[in-house]
Amino acid sequence: MKGILGTKVGMTQVWRDDRLVPVTVVLAGPCPVVQRKSIERDGYEAVQLGWLEKPEAATSRPQRGHFEKVGVAPRRHLVELRDFQLEGDEVTVELFEVGQRVDVTGTSKGRGTAGVMKRWGFQGMPASHGTKKKHRHPGSIGQRKSPGRVYKGKRMAGQYGAKRVTIVGLEVVEIRKDDNLLLLRGAVPGPNGGLVVVKQLQRQVN
Repeated sequence: MKGILGTKVGMTQVWRDDRLVPVTVVLAGPCPVVQRKSIERDGYEAVQLGWLEKPEAATSRPQRGHFEKVGVAPRRHLVELRDFQLEGDEVTVELFEVGQRVDVTGTSKGRGTAGVMKRWGFQGMPASHGTKKKHRHPGSIGQRKSPGRVYKGKRMAGQYGAKRVTIVGLEVVEIRKDDNLLLLRGAVPGPNGGLVVVKQLQRQVN
């Protein structure tokens, strides 16, 4: 599974023929290979990539030894990609091609504790006569004596966002090798400056 680590820069738009295409700009790589795992030693094949340098003072001694083993400066993020066959010692945006479809994984924006209307798009209670201080409530959440409980997975108020999200099948619109930038058609999860993992498409999408 080929992939690269990067940082979401933000959204913009570019011209393609006679129409504007909304794109997300991702600063991707170069990502050094920090560790290689093999079937003989670890039971599976994988490549561990690093992203964004961090000061040695903020690195623990075991972590420092992990990086010094391969002669790489300490990195803030480490992500392991399984079944990744790589010849060189770093990954760049040249791994992808224009027009290729990719999966992008990031952490969605955390919105704290939210009610059912914001979190799930509920309509809420009637806003006319007779409704008192219940306008944004969810309403009934279950049955009577049978089953006598609330089903698991019931959509209710709670933590909204701050979860790992993968957007499948985004198109690579443009690759700017000199600036290490990927322009992906559509939106990418997370805030600007957030960590994203861009991987080759895992399953076919329409």
